Amino acid sequence: MTDLLAGSLFALLAGIVGGAMNALAGGGTFATLPALIALGLPSNIANATSNFALLPGACSSAWVYRHELRPLGGVGVWTLAIITFFGGLAGGILLVVTPTQVFDVIVPWLLLFALLVMMFGVKASQWLHARVTIGARTLVVAQVLLGIYGGYFGGGVGLIMTAVYGLLASASAREMLAPHTLMLAMANLAAGLIFLWFALIDWRTCLPMLTGAVLGGWLGAHVGKKLPPTIVRLWTLLVTAITTAVFFARAYG
Repeated sequence: MTDLLAGSLFALLAGIVGGAMNALAGGGTFATLPALIALGLPSNIANATSNFALLPGACSSAWVYRHELRPLGGVGVWTLAIITFFGGLAGGILLVVTPTQVFDVIVPWLLLFALLVMMFGVKASQWLHARVTIGARTLVVAQVLLGIYGGYFGGGVGLIMTAVYGLLASASAREMLAPHTLMLAMANLAAGLIFLWFALIDWRTCLPMLTGAVLGGWLGAHVGKKLPPTIVRLWTLLVTAITTAVFFARAYG
């Protein structure tokens, strides 16, 4: 009983941190996934549980921004949402068929990819956009891949979308907020349905983590109004870098 209560409290606290990170800058998976693995869950079960625990926060954020949705790069936002949903389904199924041992090897590289996008994605997209013009078809293809990534893993996918939209749709950071929030919710929802169907969610840890994520999202939204953007970015990068290093040591150490 004591171990169960301690595990639930740990999951609750990780959910608070993850929900706050998502509200501030994204990357909540980097707090919730390692916490679940530390509680003894296999990495694929931990990833599915983390995804589902963060889903209500993603959906509520999308609802808040619903009146600001506009076409992106010449493509209707609901067209992109449908593409993302089916990509998320494919990503969720891909996770289901990935053996745990294989996922353990893949995860550190996915984390490293997300970390690099966080560090250089926006500047890289600005540099490329100043030199190349990319049309709506490329945006659709990119959205398919983003949906699959979001359903399969999802770590840092919101930040990756921001970088991609800056390059492909010439959108400002403010213009990207509403569509990227909706796409994140669609990918998480699609993957969550797959994880429910295949019973990949550990409910003992998911429920307290979900509760914490909702609370953390509320707190993060309020704290974010007072914190300088630089502090938020440094905190997100620090958590992501530490998590990436831990997972590389776990997989290859």
